Amino acid sequence: MNDHSPSFLAPVDPARASSVSGFEDPIPGSPAHTAIFLQNLVLDSKDVNHFLNDLAQVAAQYLSTPEHEVLCGVTLLRPRHAETLASSSDAALALDQVQYSFGDGPCLTATRTQQIVRVRDTRADARWPEYHAAVASRGMLSILGVPIPLEGDANCGLNLYSTTVDGFGPESVQAAEVFAREASKSLRLAVRIAHLSDKADHLTSALESRTTIDLAAGIVMGQNKCSQSAAVAILKSAAGRRQIKLRELAAELVSTITDEVPVTHFD
Repeated sequence: MNDHSPSFLAPVDPARASSVSGFEDPIPGSPAHTAIFLQNLVLDSKDVNHFLNDLAQVAAQYLSTPEHEVLCGVTLLRPRHAETLASSSDAALALDQVQYSFGDGPCLTATRTQQIVRVRDTRADARWPEYHAAVASRGMLSILGVPIPLEGDANCGLNLYSTTVDGFGPESVQAAEVFAREASKSLRLAVRIAHLSDKADHLTSALESRTTIDLAAGIVMGQNKCSQSAAVAILKSAAGRRQIKLRELAAELVSTITDEVPVTHFD
């Protein structure tokens, strides 16, 4: 068996680490310090996608050795959101996109089932034969899918690729599991922050739409000398006949009165 001892518990080369945003010092060799670093990575990231890309780069650095380079992708599946793909490199992203083009594979299975999936030789493994043939043609001979435990309906996984047959032996698998557990805590925080941000954005959008609709209703009230409820009913009826959204019709009507874009004042 060809097992490559990962560098996850050893300090990483600072020159390589500098490619990760906010990564200034090597991670000390303990899960506790790793957790602190990853949490800081969340705080330094502008959104979930940014954090996941940094996470993929850190994972690749720590699961590689000088003799054995590991490519890493991260897949995040959230209800009512498009799948999020992050990667340690363009090559890793291309490999993940190949898997998505087939709709299934070891890493997607690991993410969905939250079970480790190990492919020791893509040329001999009978599962997902077309996908394996595609990645083998790109020089990837072994794959490891490692779930990152999350809460709620979100699922996430590390997608690890190696150009070596049986590139992920027991020590590599154990190191990847440890990293995934520590990454889970930080990713849960990032997803929660993203959820709150989404809710805030939706609320802001709803209030802005409401402002435009209220202005349009005021215009109709002035033109027809009617109540607000009657004006809104007129707008809804017109939007239905034209088969457009109420806020789109309202914006058109407001634009006939002023070129100024309606602004919602929160103060």
